[in-house]
Amino acid sequence: MTGLPIRTIIEALHIIAGLLATVVIAWIAAWSYVPGERDIWITAVAAMAAVIAMGVNPMRRAWAADKANPAQRVGTAE
Repeated sequence: MTGLPIRTIIEALHIIAGLLATVVIAWIAAWSYVPGERDIWITAVAAMAAVIAMGVNPMRRAWAADKANPAQRVGTAE
């Protein structure tokens, strides 16, 4: 077993957490202000795109670090 690329998994979890937080905030905002629901969701989609865009470089660095040093992966035998 080559082990799990833990840095990459952590970065992916950060992106997922950001997307979930955006959805929750947008849902609460849309629920509380019904006349602006459409605009709130448009803004939320833009925020989700920004979260993904800001996560690309950290994800690439984590992927490179995991490939460069496979001995530090979870599940590998020393």
